[in-house]
Amino acid sequence: MTERVRCCVAGGGPAGVMLGLLLARAGVDVVVLEKHRDFLRDFRGDTVHPSTLRLLDELGLGERFARLPRGILEQMHLRLGGAEIAEVTVADFRRIPGRHKHIAMVPQADLLGLLAEAGRAEPAFDLRMGCSVVDLLREGGRVTGVRYRDQDGELHELHATLTVGCDGRWSTVREAMGLRLRELDVPMDVWQVRVPKGPDPQQDKGVFGRFGGGHAAVTMDRDDYYQTSYLIPKGQDALLRKEKLADFRERIGGLFGWDAGQLAAIESWDDVKFLDVRMGRLDRWHVDGALCIGDAAHPMSPVGGVGVNLAMQDAVATATLLAGPLLRGRVTTRELAAVRRRRWLPMAAVQRSQAGEHAMIIKPALDGTLDGNRLPLPLRLLRRTPFLARLTAYLGGIGLRPEHAPPFARRPASPVDSPL
Repeated sequence: MTERVRCCVAGGGPAGVMLGLLLARAGVDVVVLEKHRDFLRDFRGDTVHPSTLRLLDELGLGERFARLPRGILEQMHLRLGGAEIAEVTVADFRRIPGRHKHIAMVPQADLLGLLAEAGRAEPAFDLRMGCSVVDLLREGGRVTGVRYRDQDGELHELHATLTVGCDGRWSTVREAMGLRLRELDVPMDVWQVRVPKGPDPQQDKGVFGRFGGGHAAVTMDRDDYYQTSYLIPKGQDALLRKEKLADFRERIGGLFGWDAGQLAAIESWDDVKFLDVRMGRLDRWHVDGALCIGDAAHPMSPVGGVGVNLAMQDAVATATLLAGPLLRGRVTTRELAAVRRRRWLPMAAVQRSQAGEHAMIIKPALDGTLDGNRLPLPLRLLRRTPFLARLTAYLGGIGLRPEHAPPFARRPASPVDSPL
């Protein structure tokens, strides 16, 4: 028996689950295929920006989101330099326009669970866990669906009017479409660790960074532990792992003032997870019958934690532009190209900003040339002009061309939504 659906979404991350929910609310029957059996994975992006918080309100999910365990970030502070240290507030969300004047820090698994639960309330929504796309189906040069393997290892074919690749920076769908990323240089990869909270109640809270003296790291207060990203020079993971683990513990402890008891939780190199940082973009996001969005179309640097939010904005634009054509039963290449045209400017602006931060802060910090007494001009201006920290918060937290939920996907907001 041939299985057919109007839209097949490959990948159950933020872009994929959001797109599935929105299309289902439009009445488009959609299947989301997620290769993992659950959403529980360490060190995924979990900063939810004001533009996304507003979107959740528009979808009627604000109250449920407010009940999730979360941290609140109103300002972003960096400590810069080696021998001489300078403190800089690089973003202040407290005076940006709109109801949400902060970033919410929520485990991505909880956010995806919330979106998936909302999706399952829609008859047209079907999320299949443990199912990985292995190839695309084609007829006459047009993509007509996918071949996927289920959690028992069996192969299936799913025919679809449209296939959307939301399967991340190493996208199988993108490769099968024959599209190639234009790679952008990045100076670093990332080691990610968890460090338990110590007994000192005065330890830093929120998100804070340390850059200089050959080191660069950012950590996030997650109530009972610090979720920490330690940046290393690009391509040096294997070499650096030959060093003593005790030396790494000493370095990271010195950056954040953590004691030996806390650092003992890093018991082996297996506790130090590796993120191969990749940043780039597709010049074309589609072929006939298929489209890439989110990290499949433009993998982002982890700088600023914007990847999750851009991916969901892509999903909103895709649903807004393509729900009608999908309901009519045919999506043209011109309609697919409209998604890229709509999302190109905000994507390109963020990547340019990230490249600037790589060059201005991260590379000099790793090289040991970032001096607190001789900061780059943009950082000196941020220290002297508080307004600029509100501007950077707006650009990072709301951004250019923020998307709103389409009318068909909106639900009434609860009168008891949390004020946060």
